[in-house]
Amino acid sequence: MIVAIVGRPNVGKSTLFNRLTGTKHAIVDETAGVTRDRLYGKAEWGGKDFSVIDTGGYVRNSDDIFEEEIRKQVAIAIDEANIVLFLVDVTNGITDLDNSVAEILRKSKKKVILVVNKVDTNLRINDSHVFYKFGLGEPFCISSINGSGTGELLDEVIKYVENDLPPELEIPRFAVVGRPNVGKSSLVNALLNEDRNIVTPIAGTTRDSIYTRYNKYGHDFYLVDTAGLRKKGKVNEDLEFFSVMRSIRAIENSDVCLLMLDAAQGLESQDMNIIKVILKNNKGLVILVNKWDLYEKETNTSKHITEQIKQKLAPFVDVPIIFTSATTKQRINKVLEEAVKVHENRSRRISTAKLNEIMLEVIANYPPPALKGKYVKVKYVTQLPTHFPAFVFFCNLPQYVKDPYKRYLENKLRDKFDFSGTPIQIYMRKK
Repeated sequence: MIVAIVGRPNVGKSTLFNRLTGTKHAIVDETAGVTRDRLYGKAEWGGKDFSVIDTGGYVRNSDDIFEEEIRKQVAIAIDEANIVLFLVDVTNGITDLDNSVAEILRKSKKKVILVVNKVDTNLRINDSHVFYKFGLGEPFCISSINGSGTGELLDEVIKYVENDLPPELEIPRFAVVGRPNVGKSSLVNALLNEDRNIVTPIAGTTRDSIYTRYNKYGHDFYLVDTAGLRKKGKVNEDLEFFSVMRSIRAIENSDVCLLMLDAAQGLESQDMNIIKVILKNNKGLVILVNKWDLYEKETNTSKHITEQIKQKLAPFVDVPIIFTSATTKQRINKVLEEAVKVHENRSRRISTAKLNEIMLEVIANYPPPALKGKYVKVKYVTQLPTHFPAFVFFCNLPQYVKDPYKRYLENKLRDKFDFSGTPIQIYMRKK
């Protein structure tokens, strides 16, 4: 589920994003257009999770271009998001840019929630009534900087947050994600072009995602919302923003993500952003270095590139990296084998008896460091019944166990059991 925050610059979109996601990732500044990179994060309210997009704004020399860029982002948000939060500023009233955004939203078929920001006095509540002119329903009055009204806004949002409706068959769901022009469509075509009669598209969820079943050569899985399988809509899209929106939709509907890189460009910041979304959603990951047939290679080139990628991925380095070519179908079968293996790893269940036998000995050999003269004693460990690997360690002083020791426990779990390609969550609880 994607919730997009749209509106003209300097109405408080980044502040609201930080408030909803419980982070400080978005830069907040009085200057219009500070948010140049689009931000996205996870939010939780009332036991429901959803993704939040801060559509940001641009600063350009021409007011006409400025307005066109905002119009373009709103159009993309409407096309890709499930819910649109239209944010306006009560202190400025209705501006021409607000009217432009509202006009686009009125014509859309998406759920739009009108949010009036900076309403921090009773007098400003009266001022908010002017926004009824938009014809977008009752405005929600909030102050994103101090949080007032955001609880009621979230109550409204989660009314429309529905759980994904997976296909009837319980088979793995693989998503091909990545930046524009890295070869996603070529990979999909390489997988699907042969024997298309056994490849069946299924519209499977409320968010209109497309599942395409692949059932041949001993493999049986769904490709989820991948490049070339769904129309982009009649939008003159900003490619980077559009790719992020589509990636989030595909990631949320998948079990394992196949992240494609261009061999000539390597792992760039946009790829790292997509990886963060994959890890936040606790999905499996396989990295494909594509266009390998075109890359000029020397001795140990693949080894050096693998090391460079893992340096950027740290501390999550336990991930398969495959050098492939979608156009020549080089190592296509290896891609499928690794995806299936990562799905198996993500679904792996370790018995409580086995966990305690191995992990308590590991902890005894290297216990958590003492803090303030107090020693942490881990007494018991068990795996949670989640869709991804998650483990609870029961101890006397869970608050004293810091992240470095949790990473040690995670690394030992990876050493003792095969969890390659899948994130692991470690929780410390009082016993």
